[in-house]
Amino acid sequence: MSARAASWWGRLADIWPRGRSDRAEPLPVRARAPAGTARPAPGAVGIDQPLLWVVVALLCWGLVMVYSASVALPDNPRFASYSTYHFVWRHALAAALGALAGWVAFQFPVEAWKKAAVPLFLLSLLLLVVVLVPFIGKGVNGARRWIPLGILNFQPSELAKLAVALYAADYMVRRMEVKERFFRAVWPMAVAVGIVGVLLLAEPDMGAFMVIAVIAMGILFLGGVSARMFFLIALVVVAAFAMVVLTNEWRRERIFAYLDPWSEQHALGKGYQLTHALIALGRGGLWGVGLGGSVEKLHWLPEAHTDFLLAVIGEEFGFVGVLTLIGLFMWLTRRIMQIGRQAIALDQVFAGLAVQGVGLWIGFQAFINIGVNLGALPTKGLTLPLMSYGGSAVLMNLVAIAFVLRVDWENKRMMHGGRS
Repeated sequence: MSARAASWWGRLADIWPRGRSDRAEPLPVRARAPAGTARPAPGAVGIDQPLLWVVVALLCWGLVMVYSASVALPDNPRFASYSTYHFVWRHALAAALGALAGWVAFQFPVEAWKKAAVPLFLLSLLLLVVVLVPFIGKGVNGARRWIPLGILNFQPSELAKLAVALYAADYMVRRMEVKERFFRAVWPMAVAVGIVGVLLLAEPDMGAFMVIAVIAMGILFLGGVSARMFFLIALVVVAAFAMVVLTNEWRRERIFAYLDPWSEQHALGKGYQLTHALIALGRGGLWGVGLGGSVEKLHWLPEAHTDFLLAVIGEEFGFVGVLTLIGLFMWLTRRIMQIGRQAIALDQVFAGLAVQGVGLWIGFQAFINIGVNLGALPTKGLTLPLMSYGGSAVLMNLVAIAFVLRVDWENKRMMHGGRS
């Protein structure tokens, strides 16, 4: 064959479609997204805009409501030294620091988060011990939960929520082969959560312990622990919480006050917050009395800018405002869980379980806070995520959301054939 003929034959071979047996290597197979998950357009890899804007909306709404609920607090002798804008400025500072911390957290790949899971969990345990040390931990209303850091008081339990989500996800990945064996799969995790629980109950902070227990149990269940084993764990946890309540007179009285808050015995005692929260919601009616028009925030409703912010929202924005807020949290939780499922479908099990742990955290805590404000659940000191006044809570919420956004960003890159 002449050189010219060989050249033409080579060009023909290059453009002629080859059979299956002639393929040098298989074409790359892209992982499929779960059913019902929209696939981004080619070249459109980026952060989840709807999720980001819902978070921004909740932050801005919370900032406005913290100002509205705290504007009259300087009239109280307890807060006489504070300015009118004291709480809203501190809340805005916490949100700004949280946004900065979230931006930094987004820069770290998921693999770095996985490597940091155990050290972060150990750090949270150390801080939970440090906060109990006299002259270090700050006590408020009989609880020692904060470490003063100058510009804000850091609450280690907020870090522990994220740390447990990461640690439990990493634990399930490492223990995947023995997930059907109770003692080998569940017992070590139960001990870890038990240690966290003992430290939290020493503060005391039963609300944070409830959230952490739900995060850990949820990740175990989503990680593949059998349903029978899961319900056994749930039964043990419920029994443990019941024992904690029954053996503590103060908590027992709060349960009785919840059952009958309007009685003469409880209306001015343990049921005082609940009755005034219900009065605020009743005054709001369908459309509310208008922004700034709340009466209950004028020294009637305690902790109106923190645990009972929803009651002020209900009074000023009415049933429509509360329903809108519930809808936003439902959408946010559902979207976070979808991102977690997508990561698992892409074989990123740690990322998926950790993200779903964040979804459980935000969804369950919002559910408890809303239920307490509506009188559907016993009074418990848990803030409304992303909205209630609380520096470390807002900061850690935003770091957790940044982690979710990072996982979603890596998911989209993998779906387009890139690396995480």
